[in-house]
Amino acid sequence: MTVASLPVALSAVEAVTPVDYTSASGAASLAWLMVAIPLISAVVLLVLGRRSDRWGHWLGVIASWVSFVVGLVILIQLLGLPSGERRLDSTLFTWIPAGDFTVKVGMLVDPLSMTFVMLVTFVGSLIHVYAVAYMENDTDRRRFFAYLNFFIASMLMLVLADSYAALFVGWEGVGLASYLLIGFWNQVPENAVAAKKAFVMNRVGDVGLLIAMMAMVANFSSVDFRVVADGVGSIPQANATVIGIFLLVAACGKSAQFPLQAWLGDAMAGPTPVSALIHAATMVTAGVYLIVRSGAVFVAAPAAATAVAIVGAITLLFGAIIGSAKDDMKKVLAASTMSQIGYMMLGAGLGPIGWAFAIFHLFTHGFFKALMFLGAGSVMHSMSDQVNMRRFGALRTVMKVTWITFGCGWLAILGVPPFSGFFSKDKIIEAAFSASTFGTVAAPWIGWVYGLVAMVGAGITAFYMSRLYFMIFFGKARWTTEAEGAPVHPHEPSPLMTIPMIILAICAAVVGGVLSIGSVFTNWLTPAVGAVEHAEPVLPAIVIQLVTLLLVVVGIVIAWRMYGAREVPKVVPAGNALTVAARNDLYQDRFNESVFMAPGVALVEAATVGDRVVVDGAVNGLAAGARESGKAVAVTQTGYVRGYASYILGGVIVALAIVLGFRL
Repeated sequence: MTVASLPVALSAVEAVTPVDYTSASGAASLAWLMVAIPLISAVVLLVLGRRSDRWGHWLGVIASWVSFVVGLVILIQLLGLPSGERRLDSTLFTWIPAGDFTVKVGMLVDPLSMTFVMLVTFVGSLIHVYAVAYMENDTDRRRFFAYLNFFIASMLMLVLADSYAALFVGWEGVGLASYLLIGFWNQVPENAVAAKKAFVMNRVGDVGLLIAMMAMVANFSSVDFRVVADGVGSIPQANATVIGIFLLVAACGKSAQFPLQAWLGDAMAGPTPVSALIHAATMVTAGVYLIVRSGAVFVAAPAAATAVAIVGAITLLFGAIIGSAKDDMKKVLAASTMSQIGYMMLGAGLGPIGWAFAIFHLFTHGFFKALMFLGAGSVMHSMSDQVNMRRFGALRTVMKVTWITFGCGWLAILGVPPFSGFFSKDKIIEAAFSASTFGTVAAPWIGWVYGLVAMVGAGITAFYMSRLYFMIFFGKARWTTEAEGAPVHPHEPSPLMTIPMIILAICAAVVGGVLSIGSVFTNWLTPAVGAVEHAEPVLPAIVIQLVTLLLVVVGIVIAWRMYGAREVPKVVPAGNALTVAARNDLYQDRFNESVFMAPGVALVEAATVGDRVVVDGAVNGLAAGARESGKAVAVTQTGYVRGYASYILGGVIVALAIVLGFRL
């Protein structure tokens, strides 16, 4: 948008965030139960310890499903209200009373928060059921379910909070839960390191959120969503931009977006249900939620909104390139998550033309990405916990349920109609071609840049996800263990694992299509994010869809010729420079170590030298001086009376000389 059109755009803030919310009543007033029930379950399991080992996992499953049922009842109540009244607010208690600055903890029930509630509780509960069988032989299964429940409670607190301060509580909770679950098998040093890496990089993003809240307090004396949204249009644009940029920093940390994306691949060290729940369907999407919930801020700060779109565009290509070279099945899916959230961030950065589509893709992605992670867990379960795809092949012959259900997720992420991804991701691509501003400057060319990046990303996604699918389920069997080359015996897991996969496969196949009929989903979100603004893309929508599908087909064909029709070598080929770089995550760790860690280490070493030379030197020098002066005085202490008498006589002579000298 241009500077001249900014006042018109700011008028949209009023539509997005009305001044008054309706007080929650009926089922909506019980929204706090969705947070309290899994939280209490987690506390019970941790306090009882080993005494709850036999039944603790079932308590965790029940707690998660109860939260889903409560959420479903509230959703039904919300659907029964007129569209304009679907914004219910209930205050629980006053948290920080500090004069003019007061923070109250409350639950905000609206279409945006309830969309996340349904995703978190439904997908999360299915993953709980799956984990009962997956973690069956783990002696700490009860503790694992306590951490899962704690995560569910924290994520629900994050999306139901009615202020940034209350959101921050859930934000930190999911960060802690992520650390505990990634490092759950911390007896393996690599897992503990991965957990610490995720924790530290998330803290960088958290600093961004804290600074953004400080700026809100300075400008509005409040961190309440309503107050910030209502007042952001009246503060200097530079102030709004500061708030927006630091909200973006927070989102980058939590959602593994460039340049804070390095932790996500290593986070696959945790048990596979963790990958499905936290690092595919829920926690990593919290950054997208933060950006869309703060939509009014980014309308008032177009430069910050452009930064969001640029970060999304970079990350969607970054993740796709990395995913094309990995042989670790879970790390391919992690790179895919990074890339798909890049699409969501791109949509969120486009403002009112992309907010609803970003959330739509987030919703459908939660189903098909969780499905593929659970499918990967099924493969690991039957292949001695291997993740190297070069050791798989032809598993469709012995794992038909996993093959078919995983295939639904594969087609959904590729955007093949009528699977869900086609209806959500293609809308973001179309919106990208509709962009016409760069910050506050009119830039018709920016639509071509965003659109082509998104379109090319779809083609690369088709290649690397097809590579994954073909290497696992097609070709010749390469079934040997990593260590000694002994044969394995692939088989389908128990129904506790396959039934959640089947349900998620059905959702991956139909949810997108059903919710796109008559724009049901985007209309549902209107009370929370405003109506979708229509903008003409630089290409006709049908052309965008056809070219995107053509690129998807090309990606599938190339992957088939390389990994389906040909024999896959068990030894990793050398590859070119780009392939080597992609295998090394495009050297993101090396960059972080060189740019951020090395200067920090040098600063600490310099401070250590200063401490040793200046501080320790001064103290040690004073001590040495006292010691040497003591030695000098000690020489005079002979113990002979004649010696001391001579000292006295000498002193008297010196004193007389001084007195006589003054008189003269």
